Amino acid sequence: MNMENIYKNSDLNKPKSNKLDWLLIQNEMKKKLGSEVYESWLKKIDLIEEFNSYILISVPTRFIRDWITSRYLDQILHIVKSFKKDLIRIEFRIEEKNIDLQNQNNTKILPKKSENISFLKDSFLQYNRVDHNKRFENFVTGSSNKLAYEASLKVTENFSQYNPLYIYGGVGMGKTHLLNSIGFELKQKKKVMFIPAERFMYQFIKSIKANDMVKFKEYFRNTDILLIDDIQFMNGKEAMQEEFFHTFNALLEKGSQIIVSADRPPNKLSRIQERIKSRFSGGLVVDIQKPDLELRKNIIEKKINELNKVYADKIEISSEIKDFISLEISNSIRELVGAINRLISFSRIYNKLPNLAETKIVLKDLLNIGENKVTIDLIQTLVCKFFKISKNEMLSSRRSRYLVRPRQTAIYLTKILTPKSLPEIGREFSNRDHTTIIHSVKTIEKLKENDKDMAENIDKLKNQILYNTKENEV
Repeated sequence: MNMENIYKNSDLNKPKSNKLDWLLIQNEMKKKLGSEVYESWLKKIDLIEEFNSYILISVPTRFIRDWITSRYLDQILHIVKSFKKDLIRIEFRIEEKNIDLQNQNNTKILPKKSENISFLKDSFLQYNRVDHNKRFENFVTGSSNKLAYEASLKVTENFSQYNPLYIYGGVGMGKTHLLNSIGFELKQKKKVMFIPAERFMYQFIKSIKANDMVKFKEYFRNTDILLIDDIQFMNGKEAMQEEFFHTFNALLEKGSQIIVSADRPPNKLSRIQERIKSRFSGGLVVDIQKPDLELRKNIIEKKINELNKVYADKIEISSEIKDFISLEISNSIRELVGAINRLISFSRIYNKLPNLAETKIVLKDLLNIGENKVTIDLIQTLVCKFFKISKNEMLSSRRSRYLVRPRQTAIYLTKILTPKSLPEIGREFSNRDHTTIIHSVKTIEKLKENDKDMAENIDKLKNQILYNTKENEV
């Protein structure tokens, strides 16, 4: 091989000088995959080198590498590609790190003596899941969650009466809120440990690798209250389930209280040992069902009142919008609360209360309005119907006033309701230049500010496009 070829081949694998901003990528991973997953697993990733078509990253253990690869690798690659589309793969290197539990001032982080909480002292995180903002006092009850609430409250009043207490229900129904409430209520007088099943699994593997199972057993068997969230994630790991089974029995024998949450009843847990499922079924099993309309309305009122107490300027959301949200968002309490947070934020940012059409725009993902349902053809058809012109007239080169305004309106709505780029929009409007698209958008935005009727018509059209039903026709 001559020197020129050697040079070319080596250049292919030469790291880029203009590296990816890994901090931005980490922030995007935290945003897309959630703080819980990020803190537990993804925070441990470091970028080593960036090559032409792949990146090399490091993680501290093989277990973390295998866990990330099996659960999150596709999503991480998608996020990385959004910063550099030429990257097609990710490679791992195991680099163990010895990191002391110290803060930035080299002061060791220790649990407060005034709070009787068990901590997991691992190399990355001082862990304490009890959230002081989730208490019994701010848990809104209704027919769908009353039994789970009463059972949780009874555990704090009459210790280990129901043991274990097993609470199950769908995502965002309030299971974690109840576990937090129990932990918050008992932490002043009992030794409380609150941990997700994923973190229990991580601690178990870490202890095995460090040859320190004695300390692991001490952490989990020397507690009065053990709260484990999302037990369904403990599936498939036989050695870990074995240890959990013995920990479970040891706690029951010493009279400790065990509270478990899951997304399904014990008998529906997959790849969990039968004897563990039997132990769960032997306690009190309660479910949280989808919130009924009355509960959803009560949650909306309570959340609005809570937010108004935080700020000096109170915001009153109309009954029409509150009724709309309670009717449309019915599957998850978490989404219901998220909807109120968005509307309050909208009101403070724009210094105005949203109308119904604006509410549907702000909450379109929660209302299951997918962008794929909003097509340019649909927008053109409905705008033409509204202005009583034909689609051929709209797409023609004619510049009559009665055609220009509908055309600009359709272009504006396409820009705000679809992810299409300016050139793409231009092609769909008879190959118009992107500068024409920009001019149309700016024209409509200016008209909306000065023409109340125009603004109302745009809102009506938005409403009809997003909810293309007979009851919403303009």
